[in-house]
This record gives sequence, C-alpha cells and structure tokens, in this order.
Amino acid sequence: MQADKLSSLLESELPGLAWSMQASDLQKFGRDWTRFHEPHAAVVFFPNDVIEVKKIIQLANKHKQVVIPSGGRTGYSAGAVATMGEWIISMVRFNQITDFNPIDQTVKVGAGVITEQLQNFAEEQGLFYPVDFASAGSSHIAGNIATNAGGIRVLRYGLTRDYVLGLTVVTGTGEVLYLNNGLVKNASGLDFRHLFIGSEGILGIVVEAEIKLISPPPNQSVMLLALSSLEAVMSVFALARKSLNLSSFEFFSDRSLKHVMKHRGFDNPFEELHPFYVLLEFDENEEHAMQVFESGMEAEWVSDGIIAQSIDQAQQLWQYREGISESIAHHTPYKNDISVKISQVPQFMEQLESVLAVEYPDFETIWFGHIGDGNLHLNILKPEDMDTAEFKTQCESVNEHVYGLIKTFAGSISAEHGVGLIKKPFLSYSKSKAEIELMQQVKKVFDPNGVMNHGKVVE
Repeated sequence: MQADKLSSLLESELPGLAWSMQASDLQKFGRDWTRFHEPHAAVVFFPNDVIEVKKIIQLANKHKQVVIPSGGRTGYSAGAVATMGEWIISMVRFNQITDFNPIDQTVKVGAGVITEQLQNFAEEQGLFYPVDFASAGSSHIAGNIATNAGGIRVLRYGLTRDYVLGLTVVTGTGEVLYLNNGLVKNASGLDFRHLFIGSEGILGIVVEAEIKLISPPPNQSVMLLALSSLEAVMSVFALARKSLNLSSFEFFSDRSLKHVMKHRGFDNPFEELHPFYVLLEFDENEEHAMQVFESGMEAEWVSDGIIAQSIDQAQQLWQYREGISESIAHHTPYKNDISVKISQVPQFMEQLESVLAVEYPDFETIWFGHIGDGNLHLNILKPEDMDTAEFKTQCESVNEHVYGLIKTFAGSISAEHGVGLIKKPFLSYSKSKAEIELMQQVKKVFDPNGVMNHGKVVE
C-alpha cells in the first residue's frame, strides 16, 4: 500500500491513534541488534492501551497486513525486524508498573517496562526480580516473555517463564485474553499463558504481565578464576557447585577478555592472560570460596583468582563478562546461541572446537556462556573488509556442521535468543517434523490470517 493511501486509511480507521511514517522511526523501530537485514517498515504505531492494540490488529486482519510487535529491540535473532513493509506496533508507552501486592508478592507490568526498571522496583519493595542479563537496561519485559529470556542466574532462579503468573494478550484475530489471572495454582485445563511465553510474537502481542517477585538472596560474593584449559571449566564447576550455593557460573575466553579490555579501556584483572576464565556469584562464604580456589590450584585447574572485596569490585569483575556482547557488536558478529545438557558441555565443546578449526580457520571466534545451565554463546566476527551478505552466507554454510553436532547431542539451536529469521531455516535441527507441523497448527488457531510476525519461527 502506498504511503499516502495508508495515511488516509489510518486517519479514517484509527483516528486519534499515534503513528509515524518518518524514515528515522521506521529505521529505529524496524530492526533489532542483528545487522543482517535492512529494515523496511510501512508504519510504526504507538498505542496507549489494549483497546488501541486490538484495533490495530483488527485493521491488519481486514487488509491482510503483517504486524510486528516491537519492544526494546535487543534481540539477536531478527525476531523483531521488519523487512517487507510490515506495520510495527511499538509498546514503548506501556511502561507502567502497577498493582503491587505485598501479600502475594506480585506486580503488574506493562509490555514496555524495562527489565532493570522492574528489578529496581522490586528492590525498593525489599524484594527481588532475579532474571538478569547484559541488556537489562534496555530490554522490555514483553520481549523477555516472548523469548522466555534466561540470562546469568538461570542456574539458581530459572527462566522468565518461572515468574509469569498472568498475561494479558491480544491474539492474531484481535481477541483480548486474560490468562491465569495471577494464580499460583490453576488446574482448569490448558494454560495458554505458557504458549505465549517463548512464542516470539507469532500468536499475538503481550500487553501486560503479572510478575512474581521473591525474597532477596543473602549477600553475594563474586570470584573470577583464571583457568588453565577448557577441560578445567567443568571440573571447577563441579567443585564449586559442591562447596558453594551458586547463583551464577559464567565462562569466557581470553579473546573475549581482550575485546572487553580494548573496548572499555580496562586493565587486565591478572598479571597475564590465561586461556579461559569463569566468574562465580554465590552466597557469601569466604572460607568455602578459598577452599574452591585452593583445591582448584592443587589440581592445576586454576591458575589465578580474585575474590571481590567490595561491591564496586564485584561490579567491576562482572563487567569483564557482561561487556563482551557490547565490545564485539561493531564486528557484526554471527551469533550461535546454543545449548546442550550440562553434563554434555565438555564433550560437546571439545567436538565443536574441532569443527571450528576446520570450518572457521580465517574468522575470529569468541566464546562465552552460562556453563551452569548448558548455554554457550559462540560469536563469529566479520572481517572488516568482508561484505556482510557474503559473511552471513559463509557462516550459514557452516551451520550444517555446527547444528548437525547439536542435533547429535539432542541440544538446541537457540537457548535464549529465539528463532526469528536467523535461526528459522535451521529449526529442524532441534525440532522434529511433527513438532514443527504442530507449531504451525497452533499458530493458525491464534492467528488464522497469518498477520502476527509472519515469516518468523514458522510459516
């Protein structure tokens, strides 16, 4: 539809509803953190309430127009990218936190509430929202729900799914559903709430969520350990899990550390570089922490270590891990967000290293991940002089080998970033034909005309 005709249609059918066709807005809201697709949107809507969202989707059905939910746009799978003249529904105005209930320890949050905003609110109430990751300062709650976001504390606290007690959604037909109503127990049939969690916007749009908060953890300590080898990573994990009450166990390589130090101007935390590092967060217990460190040294798994002596130092140590994605962003990384069972991590990484040595000999590869939950992030960096399209094509040609190995281990091609456009061609490496067909059928139930984020995840 031409811009002038669309403008007339919207003024006639959606009077008073805010929207924009300015090129800067179409660029800004038409893309996420991936850079492999050029945004091409028709319009960006800025609804204020659930009724306006409903009207937009109803109009989209009338004109067979694809709509894309837009949140903080921090995703890495092109799940929120507009490439074919789609209508974008931005949820930035749904940014209110309401209805805090101190007895139930629940709170209602709009789709556009930023993760860190909810974390800070919980802290003000003497409570805790544990889902956390590097993009917490810009990601939206609805986006977290749409991808069932995990992050750095899954080892102890689980995923976003574990904290969603209720959802208000608008389906692909424009019907408003109120799912589970904040109940802890509800055995009255199918729980559609859990279909929308992790659905990446292909069934409808989350407009509000009722979130469970929990009691804050004891004081936490942070320890950064330098390791002698890849094999030592899981040995240290087993040792630490036995001795400490872990909240996080994060892993990264020397290449990752070099990028963070260069990007943020940080000094090396140790006197020299080491092949691998793990960062541990755990309930404060210096005696047991020293036992882990000393035992690791005796076994020659650990080469050096630091235990934070203050909150500021703990935050500094975390930046060596959380600054990785930001530090490599300008390299247009091709991201593999993959997972296997925790017990399979060493064997999987050993075999994958062999694949990478053969298939990516000329590309720099950056490893980091949440070892404690089996989630690994493999980033392939684009050479400066290589065309982006050519780089993407070369990386996708290697996916047959990388994802083939994942299939052998019965793992997942996407642990927490979602499928979107990037992983869609490879979904069969993690899902059977029967599962994919059932996913398609479920989508048709909630979105019979295929207007919701069409082309992403499944057709």
